Amino acid sequence: WLGKFKIGGVGFGPVTGSLLAGVLIGNFWHVPVSDTAKSLLFLMFMYGIGFSAGPGFVRGVRDGGWRWVALAVWMPVAGLMTTYALARLLHLDLGYAAGLMSGSLTESPVIGTASEAIRSLALSEEEKHRLIAQIPVADALTYVFGTFGVIFFCSYVGPLLLRIDVKAEAMALEKQMGFERQSPGIASAWRMFEMRAYELLEGSLVIGKTIEQVESMVADERIFVERVRRGSEIIEASPGLVLQQGDVVAAIGHHASLIRAVGDRNREVFDRPLLDVPSATFDVVLRNRKVAGKPLQQVRDETPDVRGVFVKGIRRGTEQIPVMPGTRLMVGDVLTLHGLEPAVRRVWPSLGELLPLGSTTNYMALGLAIFAGALLGVVVAFPAGGVKIALGSSVATLLVGLAMGWRNSTHPTFGALSADAAELMKSIGLAAFVAMIGLKAGPVFVQALQDIGLTVFLAGIVVTSVPLVTGLLFGRHVLGLNPILLLGALAGAQTMTAGLAALQERSESPVAVIGYSSTVAFGHVLLSIGGTVLVWMLA
Repeated sequence: WLGKFKIGGVGFGPVTGSLLAGVLIGNFWHVPVSDTAKSLLFLMFMYGIGFSAGPGFVRGVRDGGWRWVALAVWMPVAGLMTTYALARLLHLDLGYAAGLMSGSLTESPVIGTASEAIRSLALSEEEKHRLIAQIPVADALTYVFGTFGVIFFCSYVGPLLLRIDVKAEAMALEKQMGFERQSPGIASAWRMFEMRAYELLEGSLVIGKTIEQVESMVADERIFVERVRRGSEIIEASPGLVLQQGDVVAAIGHHASLIRAVGDRNREVFDRPLLDVPSATFDVVLRNRKVAGKPLQQVRDETPDVRGVFVKGIRRGTEQIPVMPGTRLMVGDVLTLHGLEPAVRRVWPSLGELLPLGSTTNYMALGLAIFAGALLGVVVAFPAGGVKIALGSSVATLLVGLAMGWRNSTHPTFGALSADAAELMKSIGLAAFVAMIGLKAGPVFVQALQDIGLTVFLAGIVVTSVPLVTGLLFGRHVLGLNPILLLGALAGAQTMTAGLAALQERSESPVAVIGYSSTVAFGHVLLSIGGTVLVWMLA
């Protein structure tokens, strides 16, 4: 409820809202909190985020291009090192430093990974509780600017520093990639394909032409004649069939294209037996490496026998990617194919693996994976300063989730976790965890705010800004990335969807999501692990 409220379009969101609610209640009442329940909820969250980010993370390393990987690593590292430097300079305690990082970089999982790292240190229980209670204080102080800073930078400051007009740049990129607008503003990137019947009348431009010739008249827009009624006989279309006056043709494609190619000087008719053909819409996980990295139009031209099949949507991770001739496909993309059922069934095996309809959750795999992650976090340890520091159950569970998510993206029946289940684990897992952190921090929140409030707030502005500014300069002048895609990538590397939305609104274009999807998985993973690394460095 607290997270819903916004000022100037900027709000806390449900996770930070839950944290503040916990702090507020904990300040007035003592609420017992089960450490086991808190840990279990956070492990559920970490596995869910790892599973969701796994395909994008591994794909980015292997197939996404080194420039995107370089930027996606640069920004979390810049945020980590800036936090470390300020914590040393300002002599901040471990808890304040961790909260500074989580709030300024808007990555609340840092609260959990840093808390677990603090609990593994050789300190008294009282000191551990004191340091962990500091984390939500600094997080709450820095989160608002962490959110606002990314939104304002990606939509206003970044374009100003690059000296670009975001609308003009977006339109130029759309033109380069073959995106066609139907109306001003953000246009839908997919087309509703239809099957219609036309009677060929005297004077029709298509009479005497073969079906192959008719289809080539609007080759770029792709229409397909699937069946022909000649008298009382229904004929399945073949490329060499010559159309005659009086024929009734059933064609599939975008409506405007059908009118241009077939409907001109012909009469549309309703012929249910002719049109009564099963159509199919299947989701296919792209696995063919010969296709990966190529623009959609090139894939269409090179893939054998794709006649009658359309790409209706492309999903990369959780983001919908615009369907354009110049859109480059990547391994793990989910392609929504549409067309007549025989045609779709003929084509999808050459692209990848069919995504099962109504996917369910493999609870055995889910339970064993979280158990394995928790166990590895205790067993795996690294030497540091003469002592061994455990990897941590939360970080290990995140890494197991990454592996399971990637494997599932290439083999959809392996360790299945439905999208709704993953979303529930991520949302309730993190919100409940930070609420419990807030309940414990409530009694010391006000005093800590008075002691350190202004210092941490100003430090948060620096931690938010440094990765954005350096990432912009590095991405544009060293990596040579397209400015619109770069701005979207900055929002992704700092895991701020609102920054992407603001950029899309100002540019009146959806194309920035391509850059966002190239870095967001890295942001979630590296920043989450960064909470543990920060504590190790400062300790």
